Amino acid sequence: MTAVPTGREHLAALRRALAAFEPEADRLDRWGRRLADILQGGGRLLAVGNGGSAAHAQHLTSELVGRYRDDRPPFSAIALHAETSAVTAIVNDYGAEEMFARQVRAHGRAGDVLVALSTSGRSPNVLTAVDVAAEVGMETWAFTGPAPNPLAARCDDAVCVPAASTATVQEVHQVAVHLLCAAVDVSLWSHV
Repeated sequence: MTAVPTGREHLAALRRALAAFEPEADRLDRWGRRLADILQGGGRLLAVGNGGSAAHAQHLTSELVGRYRDDRPPFSAIALHAETSAVTAIVNDYGAEEMFARQVRAHGRAGDVLVALSTSGRSPNVLTAVDVAAEVGMETWAFTGPAPNPLAARCDDAVCVPAASTATVQEVHQVAVHLLCAAVDVSLWSHV
């Protein structure tokens, strides 16, 4: 077992990860422009993740339904883990791997976007959701930890954070969520 980085060591790891992540800003700008077009056209974003990744998924959807910074119309965005009654019923009746996939079948439509978050890129329930999203014609984007991983390989596009620590990957994912939301808003205002 390796020592958990704390204090300055943790901050140094985060600085390194953010520096390595900086080129991904262009990808997130492209995603933001694409997502703005989809949402303005009546499309929807579905987001999935477990644990800390679920928190990031919910943060993303709350920024789209509410607002990131400036007031604008609300958009359809659902963090599927937050549907607790549906999740528990699905897990009980169909198993854990179906907890997101069944909801993707219910809510996802061709042309919508699924954002899948997984630090490991190996969560079976997230991978199954991506497979179903592809079947129904959704675009699939992933936020993961280091590549290669199965989630990045299965999605249409992926942002992979090259950091060894789960905490650091999750911290960079939070920055990525904000960059995506900012790019959506900038794209919306440029069309006004």
